[in-house]
Amino acid sequence: MSQEPVASVAAAWSPGNPPVLLLLSSSPRANFSRALLSNSLERFLSPLATLEPSHFWLLNRMAADDRHLPSSCGSYIKTEPSSPSSVIDTVSHHSPSGNSDASGGYVSAMNSHSNGLDSPPMFTPSGLGAGTCRKRYDDCSSTIMEDSSIKCEYMLNSLPKRLCLVCGDIASGYHYGVASCEACKAFFKRTIQGNIEYSCPATNECEITKRRRKSCQACRFMKCLKVGMLKEGVRLDRVRGGRQKYKRRLDTENNPYLGLTLPPPTKKPLTKIVSHLLVAEPEKIYAMPDPTMPESDIKALTTLCDLADRELVVIIGWAKHIPGFSTLSLGDQMSLLQSAWMEILILSIVFRSLPYEDELVYAEDYIMDEEHSRLTGLLDLYVSILQLVRKYKKLKVEKEEFVTLKAIALANSDSMHIEDMEAVQKLQDALHEALQDYESSQHQEDPRRAGKLLMTLPLLRQTATKAVQHFYSIKVQGKVPMHKLFLEMLEAKV
Repeated sequence: MSQEPVASVAAAWSPGNPPVLLLLSSSPRANFSRALLSNSLERFLSPLATLEPSHFWLLNRMAADDRHLPSSCGSYIKTEPSSPSSVIDTVSHHSPSGNSDASGGYVSAMNSHSNGLDSPPMFTPSGLGAGTCRKRYDDCSSTIMEDSSIKCEYMLNSLPKRLCLVCGDIASGYHYGVASCEACKAFFKRTIQGNIEYSCPATNECEITKRRRKSCQACRFMKCLKVGMLKEGVRLDRVRGGRQKYKRRLDTENNPYLGLTLPPPTKKPLTKIVSHLLVAEPEKIYAMPDPTMPESDIKALTTLCDLADRELVVIIGWAKHIPGFSTLSLGDQMSLLQSAWMEILILSIVFRSLPYEDELVYAEDYIMDEEHSRLTGLLDLYVSILQLVRKYKKLKVEKEEFVTLKAIALANSDSMHIEDMEAVQKLQDALHEALQDYESSQHQEDPRRAGKLLMTLPLLRQTATKAVQHFYSIKVQGKVPMHKLFLEMLEAKV
């Protein structure tokens, strides 16, 4: 019997138990690495063709379907022709407490009940979710902003032109931490490598423009430092490093800013990667704790474990839409997800909690304060996450920065099982560049803002490690039911 190509999936299903399906690949014959997959996932790869369609918890459709992102929204990481994008189509999820929900992430309930709270099909007397949940992706430009200049043309050669922050000439790339032209890059490098000291013949206030940048070396060097060029980035051994160049689409004489100092910072069109990440950002998620259970620490922990399991499904679907992630090998996708899933989950909690005072928003309908956390036995974790919340509050982090940091946290995971480090490095570089480009465009008044945001990631990783330890100890105690997927991902981190 002929077998139609379907998305490669890892499934864990047995009669009488709710099916668990981990979606990671659009290739019909993708090979999972035994070293990276847990036994239960590995065991069900071969029997996939024999499973009934009703057994699937999560199915990735790669055929012509109007529910996926347009093919023009491909990867930025140019390694080989990008495979079609995919999204979660339907979800039927079973809660250990009897509830069922698929409203979090890429899905919204039928009949306009986006949160699933008031939708009768989502809850039946048997506790099984009978509702079909879906998320439709439309053109990126209509989702992000009405400006027609922002569309899903995710190609390297369509990136907007940048200006050198030192002299205003056209930037050839990011050099020593900031967008700069070849001339200012070379000048800064020569100055640092030669340990040259300059003196201004005037008052150290010379205007540095494209036409006048050679008139005063002292003021030019001061301008380099002022806009954020890093001395540490210069190789003192004079070894030539790599460089990134950007295609110049317009003649210099058509640029109205040449020969002028930079204007005050204004909101500019978002970079393509950031726009794409905003489109891929999951919808609000709801905990929906079992109303039949009496209030207790067991109920609270059960709710949190159920919520984490559903967010894991959302994270997997979200990761598929990070530009460049799907071009990685299946093994590397799995490694990155297994390593960074808790960091992504905590970062989502942190961002939801920013508008609140000393409260953690685990879901839109599940908020815990200090006392609740103490009664649940999660006070240490509460304090650690709240420390992150306060850091991001101080930075006044924006949603564009948050979605980019989430993607960076995934790409920068500490997995020791990466197969193609060069491909992962390309993904990391593209995401770091997207963050730097956003900050240079939107926060010119703070040239070190990107670095400040990246410096929060070590604390995020420490907090994620603490969270894994907490939930693993809960698992060892055996008092709280946990889903298969959550258990496997938890054990992969221990």
